[in-house]
Amino acid sequence: MTADQDPSRTADGAEEAAHRAGFVALVGRPNVGKSTLTNALVGEKVAITSSKPQTTRRAIRGIVTREDAQIILVDTPGVHRPRTLLGERLNDLVRETLGEVDVVGFCLPADQKIGPGDRFIAQDLVEMRTGRRGPRVVAIVTKIDLVGRDALAEHLMSVDQLMEFDEIVPISAVKGEQIDVLLAVISAQLPESPQLYPDDQLTEESRDDRISELIREAALEGVHEELPHSIAVVVEEVVETDPDGDPFAEVAPGTGRLVVRATLFVERDSQKGIIIGRGGSRLKDVGSRARSEINQLLGRRVHLDLRVKVAKDWQRDPKQLGRLGF
Repeated sequence: MTADQDPSRTADGAEEAAHRAGFVALVGRPNVGKSTLTNALVGEKVAITSSKPQTTRRAIRGIVTREDAQIILVDTPGVHRPRTLLGERLNDLVRETLGEVDVVGFCLPADQKIGPGDRFIAQDLVEMRTGRRGPRVVAIVTKIDLVGRDALAEHLMSVDQLMEFDEIVPISAVKGEQIDVLLAVISAQLPESPQLYPDDQLTEESRDDRISELIREAALEGVHEELPHSIAVVVEEVVETDPDGDPFAEVAPGTGRLVVRATLFVERDSQKGIIIGRGGSRLKDVGSRARSEINQLLGRRVHLDLRVKVAKDWQRDPKQLGRLGF
């Protein structure tokens, strides 16, 4: 068989590198930059970001397609000590996810010393690799733009002592530093496999899930410490209406007025007042922020209709958690 006949060899007879594909979970304590890193790797916003801990509640799948590999990223919620049923379910989601991936990217911020939360995650990962072939583990030292060279070197030594890593890669998702290096390292750890998703697919999240997350991201800005955990968003409907307001007119897709109707759920009446604000000012600001992002996501202008309702203590109620998608 000649090189022309053998698809595994290039024209000069050299063996061509096998294509790789697989699933990669990004894990770490809350607020270590996992969502920002997911967006930087994908090259588009697929995960919402916020300075508030526990922003991520779903295992967001971002898809990175390269010539030699396809990386399916799973941005998990931050592992934490749970205080509610929601918190327990988020931690369970992380552990379930870790059991199904090929590579774990353990995010450790360069501007924070290694703490009990990091050791807790490391212990979980060590136990997963004991007695069976667990996932490869890459330490991703995030936020290197926030520290000097000496502090970074000291932190890298501390990370190296935390557990046995397959690779350690320092990066800055905000500055885009070392992102290509990280992609190459992760790709090399994946199993040989054909491509799993089409070239143009960037996420497995549904349209409505992405819209609800963008609304929640806007609602998280500037709220009190406790409130972020109490906010849930459900998209009730996305409908095309007649631009002249005729409710009986038939509208061809893409030609009408696109209306997104969504409900923000909180746990108490006092929280409802905070979200709405005096004279509705805060809800108006939330709508403005979210609408701008949704316009970009859908590629057209939308009318956003937001309601705020109380679902008392929903984080602790199994039935209400189910209704809200948890």
